[in-house]
Amino acid sequence: MAGKREQPGDIVLKLRQVEVLQGQGKSVKEAVRQIGVTVQSDYRSRKEYGAMSRDQLKRLKELEAENQRLRRAVSDPTLDKLILT
Repeated sequence: MAGKREQPGDIVLKLRQVEVLQGQGKSVKEAVRQIGVTVQSDYRSRKEYGAMSRDQLKRLKELEAENQRLRRAVSDPTLDKLILT
């Protein structure tokens, strides 16, 4: 059975919870187990989202969507030009 995929905002929140627990003197392994993830998932999430805040994550998603829209806008005329030639 496949597991539930976390939303990026939830991942950032869990990363902050791990930091708080580590500040209270718990090891990384104890902290990630307490929030309900594995050490590998924490490592992977930390590598991808690092020190992002929720606002930065929201802005990143907006920029990715805008970039995708602009790529489509550029590729459509290029495709039409290739079809005509």
